[in-house]
Amino acid sequence: MDARIAAAKALDEVIRQGRSLNSALPRWQDKVSLRDRALLQELCFGSLRWYWRLDAIAKQLLRKPFKAKDTDVQALILVGLYQLEYLRVPDHAAVGATVAATQGLNKPWARGLVNAVLRNFQRGRENILTRLQRDPVALYAHPAWLIERLQAAYPQHWQAVLEANNQHPPMTLRVNACRSARDDYLAALAAAGYQARAFPYSDSGVVLESAVDVDLLPGFAAGDVSVQDGAAQLAALLLDAQPGERILDACAAPGGKAAHVLERQPRLAELVAVDQDGQRLERVGQTLARLNLCATLVCADAARPEVWWDGRVFDRILLDAPCSASGVMRRHPDIKLLRRDSDIAALAQLQGRILRALWPLLRPGGMLVYVTCSVLPQENVQQVQRFCAEQEDAEPVPIAAQWGREQVLGRQILPGQQGMDGFYYACLRKRAMTE
Repeated sequence: MDARIAAAKALDEVIRQGRSLNSALPRWQDKVSLRDRALLQELCFGSLRWYWRLDAIAKQLLRKPFKAKDTDVQALILVGLYQLEYLRVPDHAAVGATVAATQGLNKPWARGLVNAVLRNFQRGRENILTRLQRDPVALYAHPAWLIERLQAAYPQHWQAVLEANNQHPPMTLRVNACRSARDDYLAALAAAGYQARAFPYSDSGVVLESAVDVDLLPGFAAGDVSVQDGAAQLAALLLDAQPGERILDACAAPGGKAAHVLERQPRLAELVAVDQDGQRLERVGQTLARLNLCATLVCADAARPEVWWDGRVFDRILLDAPCSASGVMRRHPDIKLLRRDSDIAALAQLQGRILRALWPLLRPGGMLVYVTCSVLPQENVQQVQRFCAEQEDAEPVPIAAQWGREQVLGRQILPGQQGMDGFYYACLRKRAMTE
């Protein structure tokens, strides 16, 4: 199957059906040749990254909206516009290949329409793009509700956040401390011909100069290294698990943070990883198996410990709370389409419910690390402020760090800041009520 046809089909599932790209893309990857898979991925990620801009362009060139049964043609037009505007594909080749792809949609009538839209964009590009400057949604390629929330939260930095969300993220690795020192792995990368540098805020982080197929990384299959953004690597450092402790990783899938905790401290009494999604919990098991690590996996709702908790308290809890994922849009551009403004209040309620449910599971003197991959204060500092106001024995622990931005409680990393994804961290100590 042609990569452009597959891209249109995958995009249609995201745009029309509301599926995540991670769930939609794999079956279409299997239908294209190995040499075309990179192109397919670029077309899908790029078209979604710039969806709000490309859609605005298409609307200027179309007389009426597509019927529901023809949204795959709409998706193909977006693929064509993405090539013309952002890829180094000669215009004639991009137009010709995209028009030819209409045959794979079994809609012969679409050939002339796709050809006309793409060629009209070529002819009127300058005027069309000039008109987009007046529309923030098209200009920044983000939904209006998110632009407004970012403007309110970061009046001096909202444009930088939007621009960072539209960039390609770096590929950052985490060296397995149980198997190798970072300097040794950097040497192994250099010997294999890959340029890389140490990530300054994690003692096991490595940033590659350019992305690499994981199967080509030295020692990946053997568990020497994992792919994990630098911001996500901070979780295990802040948790700082000690020998003999019992750790809870709540909402643990896909398992990168749990693995890092175990790599940093292999002499734990136990790490319990809880996630209510059975398929995602399987990924946790697979991640740990590749790294030769062990944990107790529990498929359950973290907000309902009465169903799964054995009554033994935890020394430390890592709560990687469900969130808007507004800090990782550069890695998951489909979030721009899938997330809604109304989701934020519901997510904040869920986060608060999980926090309140897990707090009794923490021993007095223990530490809970609250983390999201969100940049929205409602899910982050405001969430922690509410919890501390209602929980007498919750004591915020200041985070002394060179990364991110200090908040009233915790620290916020904005997308692209110091090369990282957007994350929020707060550390809460449980006081003994006699203190």
